[in-house]
Amino acid sequence: MQIYLIRHGEVEEKYHKVFGGSRIDMGLSPLGLQQGAAVAAWLKDTKIDALYASPMLRVQQTLSPLARQRGLKAEVMPGLIEIDFGDWTGHRWDQVQENFGVSAFDWLEIIENNGIMNGETIDSLMTRVRECLLQIIHAHPHQQVAIFCHGGIIRAIIALLLEVPLKQMAYFNIEYGSISMVELLPERKHAVEIELLNFQPPV
Repeated sequence: MQIYLIRHGEVEEKYHKVFGGSRIDMGLSPLGLQQGAAVAAWLKDTKIDALYASPMLRVQQTLSPLARQRGLKAEVMPGLIEIDFGDWTGHRWDQVQENFGVSAFDWLEIIENNGIMNGETIDSLMTRVRECLLQIIHAHPHQQVAIFCHGGIIRAIIALLLEVPLKQMAYFNIEYGSISMVELLPERKHAVEIELLNFQPPV
């Protein structure tokens, strides 16, 4: 089974470097819309058996070109919504240090330790993402699926598949409009292989 993990495109300029998470349902910038089209173009010759997606606007706008191209309707999964950043919501990265006394660049480790006031707990996050992932895997043995979602959720999925703590995903960058691909090979000792990571199709 191959799972394509696609992060939504660039968001509206006023939300650049702002923690929006699940509480701000922002749309895409003009570049973000182009990135959605670039994802569809890059995958045009790739077999896709099913589409899954977060319900958030920025994700729905990103997947629209591929869905139209394939005549497929994405199954919307609320469990794929972005992380709830609690009191950080609406703050810029550079404001987090000033307002909360921590570095925003440590966000994955802070989430792992339930360190965001009124934010989503690590158990809640990983439980809902795991439920979505298992449902998708069980429904599509030996098939190829695309999951359109968010940077935080892609990191959570990879962490679950590799059985490592979420904070270890700080070693990987997941850019706007990027494609990562994980292959599941249950017959092998190392049953999960990352075949593609953070590739941005040219716009």
